Amino acid sequence: LPAIRVRGTLALILFGCGPSFGQPDRAEQPLASPPATEPRNPTDFSARPVESWQEAQIALARLGFSCGPIDGIPGAQSEAALRAFQHRENLAATGQLDAATRACLILTRSPYECLILPVEDFAQIQPVSPTWLGKSQQPFLGYETALEWAAEKSHAHPALIRQLNAEVNWEHILPGARLIVPAVGRVMLPKKAARLQVQLAAHVLEAFDDEGTIVAHFPVSIARRVEKRPEGELHVTVVIPAPDYTFDPETFPESAEGRELGRKLRLPPGPNNPVGVAWIGLDRPGYGIHGTPTPEKVGRTESHGCFRLANWDALTLADLAWVGLPVVVEP
Repeated sequence: LPAIRVRGTLALILFGCGPSFGQPDRAEQPLASPPATEPRNPTDFSARPVESWQEAQIALARLGFSCGPIDGIPGAQSEAALRAFQHRENLAATGQLDAATRACLILTRSPYECLILPVEDFAQIQPVSPTWLGKSQQPFLGYETALEWAAEKSHAHPALIRQLNAEVNWEHILPGARLIVPAVGRVMLPKKAARLQVQLAAHVLEAFDDEGTIVAHFPVSIARRVEKRPEGELHVTVVIPAPDYTFDPETFPESAEGRELGRKLRLPPGPNNPVGVAWIGLDRPGYGIHGTPTPEKVGRTESHGCFRLANWDALTLADLAWVGLPVVVEP
């Protein structure tokens, strides 16, 4: 199938999506840059090697090798994920998308799909309070915008979602809107992990099977303060999907609001909960592996001690984890 340059309405027609709801006339829409790689018709697709970094990020994400938010840019997180894949496939672990790697990294279905915004998801889109007290008074900490919803559902950077949907008016989008997104979705791997390994310097968390083969790779954020970074062997004590969160002012001494409140608060579940959509507790009090509402910041040294993953990676890891699972933390 030859490459087809598409944008806006033409792209939506090719994908069988039809026009998105809540769009102004074309004349009111500024033209966005075309996608870093051009979407193909998902109804006419044959398995083939990846052709670009954007496709490589999608293919790697499907296999459990996360590059962080998919954006088509070959940055440090993408290269680390590719090296992990290359190592598993007994290829030279260069982090480069060379011919040998492309031959192993196969797209078995279209890299893009049409995502429809359901009424029930749209109903939960609402602003999240900027204060701890305000968050505690909300029934659910859901997505704040349809763009955030679409980006997280597809493991993508919001900028890429905008590129792929150049004519969508995100300020007036309605239920039933049809969007072109990277086709990744929920990643469910075939076996449980036998061991997790966190490499602090590399900001990487990896899962291995009983034979020592890597089964998943994720970028991870670690503690800002060196003394808050645990090392050695820990163990999983609990795996909780859709957790709530207890705000403790003593954990956030820098928070003026926390000092004024002087009491703990319970925050409800949701993707914008401080620990995201999954909590994997460890046998060191107060420490765990969890999701985050800001996936673009994953890979930094900014947490209070826990290990942060993108929400979609936290869900994948929660399926791999079990109580007693060893977690080896290395410098």
